[in-house]
Amino acid sequence: MSSRRSQSRQSGVSRITEDQIADLVSKLQQLIPEVRNRHSEKVSASKVLQETCNYIKNLHREVDDLSDRLSQLLESTDSDSAQAAIIRSLLM
Repeated sequence: MSSRRSQSRQSGVSRITEDQIADLVSKLQQLIPEVRNRHSEKVSASKVLQETCNYIKNLHREVDDLSDRLSQLLESTDSDSAQAAIIRSLLM
């Protein structure tokens, strides 16, 4: 047994099993549109993780873009209006 493995057991750190990893990758595959649509084709765990990272990056970009658009809309709205209050709540 390697010293690294024995150290992790001594420190109480539990190790994730291959079955758990496969289950998590399968769950990610169901969440990511790019790989979810490939039911009949086998997709590697590496590809699922790659697409997951890309998907999260795209979501961050979309959130940033929407926040910018809301900020611009807020600037052109009467600050005391109900619409401005709604926009401010969306930006929080």
